[in-house]
Amino acid sequence: MDQFTCLLVDDEPLARELLVTYCGYLPQLRIEAVCGNAFEAKTMLQEKAIAILFLDIHMPVLDGIDFLQTLKTRPQVIMTTAYKEYAVNAFDLAVCDYLVKPFSLERFIRAVDKATENIGFRNNRNPVAKAADDHLFIKTEGKIYRINHDELLFAEANGNYTRVVTIDKTVIPAMSFYSLEQQLSATQFIKVHRSFIINKSKVSRIEGNRVFIGEQEIPIGKNYRDELFKKLGL
Repeated sequence: MDQFTCLLVDDEPLARELLVTYCGYLPQLRIEAVCGNAFEAKTMLQEKAIAILFLDIHMPVLDGIDFLQTLKTRPQVIMTTAYKEYAVNAFDLAVCDYLVKPFSLERFIRAVDKATENIGFRNNRNPVAKAADDHLFIKTEGKIYRINHDELLFAEANGNYTRVVTIDKTVIPAMSFYSLEQQLSATQFIKVHRSFIINKSKVSRIEGNRVFIGEQEIPIGKNYRDELFKKLGL
């Protein structure tokens, strides 16, 4: 069984104890360190190879959201917080999952499963789709489609599925949005919102916080706007 290294970050001792207990039920998880603040966590991330980061939001001096923005590369991040209202900001930073305290063991396991699945996709162990330089194969409803990159207009996260829109069809494979993102060229495709990736060569116009692929309107997330304009040479 593969093991996944974990870093637990929370300023509350009881919350840390619960995470340690929950991790102990899952033999695939190995705790590398437990930290009480973001500065300790940053040091651990520099010293150790961490696969999954369990991160609280409300912490002294530097909160979890601001801490994530300081990281150039990130492991799979599972936010653990008592506050629902930060979910949008967290998902804008492409976190894997968002657990609202108090969360159950069952909900914890589902978050871990999602994180380990994403790591498997990133390491090219995705059984659903395989990428090449100019195309990928997607399996859905018993069929396997070859999707050329220059035919792919955009992709949209749709719950546990991903809606892939091409010039002549729309397919909805049972694959995560993250796995598709990892298989698309970063020079040709741009993530413009936590739920949308677009083919930059298909952009017809931009109006305010909306980008258009033909007449299809797609929102631009505030955390993605600068990168979009940079990649478009604007």
